[in-house]
Amino acid sequence: MEEMIGYCGIDCSVCPALTAHKNNDDELRKKTAAEWSKMFEAEIKPEDINCIGCSVEGRHITYCESMCEIRPCARAKAIATCAECDEYICGKLGKFVANVPDAKARLEKLRSKK
Repeated sequence: MEEMIGYCGIDCSVCPALTAHKNNDDELRKKTAAEWSKMFEAEIKPEDINCIGCSVEGRHITYCESMCEIRPCARAKAIATCAECDEYICGKLGKFVANVPDAKARLEKLRSKK
């Protein structure tokens, strides 16, 4: 699958929620729900493991839909990724990419092409 870069720089195309949705894979939903429940210390149900990518209209995992600060900001600015933002790297993005260095590297690569 071709890369699908989210606003924050993550590659949505390798996310198990997108893969489970595209392949209608209930086993992957169960596995991912169990892993994420443990990782985030929250109850995540298999039916929550569905997403079509954060920049696409439609279904998203709960975090991306209602908890992420980056997604609504980028959508309000009508930018494809945070790499296009005049405020790059803002506090919201900075907190996120500090824990996800590969997302920052993707955004840096996109910015270098500007």
